[in-house]
Parts: sequence; structure tokens; C-alpha cells
Amino acid sequence: PSAVPAPAAPAAADAGKDTYDKACTACHTAGIAGAPKFADKAAWAPRIAQGTDTLYAHAINGFTGAAGLMPAKGGRPDFSDEQIKASVDYMVQAAQ
Repeated sequence: PSAVPAPAAPAAADAGKDTYDKACTACHTAGIAGAPKFADKAAWAPRIAQGTDTLYAHAINGFTGAAGLMPAKGGRPDFSDEQIKASVDYMVQAAQ
């Protein structure tokens, strides 16, 4: 029997959670360095309002703002841009 590929959406969500668990949770669980806490709708709303492209750019390239800083790729240069984007999507989905 041939294997049936899994739908893309759950795989993307799994990839986002995996990346989050490996790196992002270190700051986004406790709010370290001004990081918006996971699933904190009030903290995420103004960031989400900037648009996905801005969130991706800040997560991939790093960002320093009034509330704190985001190191490039969360300090994990070994992660691909796609892994970081999946993690951003995972966090945004949890905060909506």
C-alpha cells in the first residue's frame, strides 16, 4: 500500500510547535527581554496588526524596540527561515 501524505496545515503547525519548543519557549513563556508571552492576546495584538511579513522579518533578522529585543532567529542561526516562520505562525495562531 502506498503512503498517503499528511495534510500541509497540521504538518506546518507541528513544525511551528517543534521550533517553538526548541528555542522560542525560553523567552516567550516567561516574557524575558520584553517577549510577548505565548497566547497573550493583549501583548500580541499590536504585533499581529503589523502584519505577518513584519513579524517574520523581526523574528528572522532580529529587532530592538521600546518593549525589548528579539535576537535574530531567537539566537538559533541553525534554524531555517521556514522553521522560524512556522514558529511565528504557531505563536500568532495561539494569540488570536
